[in-house]
Amino acid sequence: MTEVIDKNMVMRCVAYQKGMGIGDVTIEDISEVLLKDDTFIWLGLREADAEILRKIQQEFGLHDLAIEDACAAHQRPKIEEYGDSLFIVLHTAELPGKNVEFGETHIFMGPRFLVTVRHGASQSLSKVRERCQAMPHQLSKGPGFALYSIMDFIVDNYMVAIAGLQDRFDVLESAIFQYRPSRQTMEDLYELKRELLLLEGAINPVIDICNELMRFHNGLIHKEVRVYFRDISDHIKRVDQAIHGMREMLLAAMQVHLTFETVRQNEVVKRLAGWGAILAIPTMVFSWYGMNFRHMPELDWPYSYPLVVGGVALCSLALYLRLKRAGWL
Repeated sequence: MTEVIDKNMVMRCVAYQKGMGIGDVTIEDISEVLLKDDTFIWLGLREADAEILRKIQQEFGLHDLAIEDACAAHQRPKIEEYGDSLFIVLHTAELPGKNVEFGETHIFMGPRFLVTVRHGASQSLSKVRERCQAMPHQLSKGPGFALYSIMDFIVDNYMVAIAGLQDRFDVLESAIFQYRPSRQTMEDLYELKRELLLLEGAINPVIDICNELMRFHNGLIHKEVRVYFRDISDHIKRVDQAIHGMREMLLAAMQVHLTFETVRQNEVVKRLAGWGAILAIPTMVFSWYGMNFRHMPELDWPYSYPLVVGGVALCSLALYLRLKRAGWL
């Protein structure tokens, strides 16, 4: 029974000979095109299902475990070697709106092929392909340069995500220092911290992947291409430094937010205590007169009522002014 391939999953499949594109190739014709000398195929897939992955497994001779991982589409960033081919998983980060969205790009690489499978949030690799095609002298060194270009593109998007997170942090920081702490501000800070942790988990393994590509797999990565992966490693280290710096500022902002909230609560308590002290004066006097003593000389004096009321008002006013000067009211 012939398997039906969903063409919407195939972004593009191009054969390159000596660094020059020689035309698009159907998946069914891949094995025949690979018979030509100095030729490799670059295939791009999007949300590939099990059927199409099994088909490319037959065409390229991919390992069962690599195909199984690609079908799962929830892998940690890693690099694995299966015979004369590599399976690489990279997490992608996109900023379509306010929040960072994460996806995965799975890469199968052999001496004469490069297959990318994108899942979730990830940008099209068409610009990467165009840039590589504009440098046929580099592309003639095999799929290693295309692999570098894809990884460099993904790392560049990390920087875009970091810039977006920094803008969000600046807004939250301004809200805090404008003395407008709120529950929503704290929730936004925790959400920002969560996204930073996810981004950090995505980038850290890339350094190990680059180190392995620089030192090993001589048959897959041309010696003149290996130095490019060192450049990616340097970019990742800068991203990692930016993340650590933002995390430190984020923790400090959370502490400041909590401090401001504590100060605000203390101010409320001081005001309540101040008004409670003022109200204690008339409460004491009026409770005194409410004890219903039979012999109270003041009751027979015609000026006792205005004198008591005036005395209470003066004492309350004096206490109010004293607390006002002390900053309690």
